[in-house]
Amino acid sequence: MNAETPNRIPWPPLIFATAVVAGLLVHWISPLNLPAGLAVPGFVLLAAGLSLDVWAMWTMFAARTNILPHRAADNLVTHGPFAFMRNPIYVGNTIATLGLALALQNGWLLASAAAAAVFTHRLAVVREEAHLKAKFGKAWDNYAGRVKRWWMV
Repeated sequence: MNAETPNRIPWPPLIFATAVVAGLLVHWISPLNLPAGLAVPGFVLLAAGLSLDVWAMWTMFAARTNILPHRAADNLVTHGPFAFMRNPIYVGNTIATLGLALALQNGWLLASAAAAAVFTHRLAVVREEAHLKAKFGKAWDNYAGRVKRWWMV
């Protein structure tokens, strides 16, 4: 990676959308039902994940940096949700997918959320971080040294 080529397809939103579709299809073919009573916590998680997504996107927009994963970053954003985690949009996508799994009592969606997070890390996060290091150098190193990738890890 260099400062001008951060990422290529598959875009993380496509990874998560594919995971949701796959989880729904597999559940339709062979249901893996979660225990009843998880709908309300699921919808709360879904809303929390989507809220984190919106907050992160708004923060990037306000910082006048590119949000598309295949284009170079214009600025290193370290405030808002980025002060707590380096990938709040991907964390939000994961939380939202987990919430959808609970809300729909779909165990396959739990598995697909985990798979989407792993694929996103390997296919996008690693590349994006190399791009940010190439583009922002020491500022990136300082930021990455104090803020975790996926919130807790």
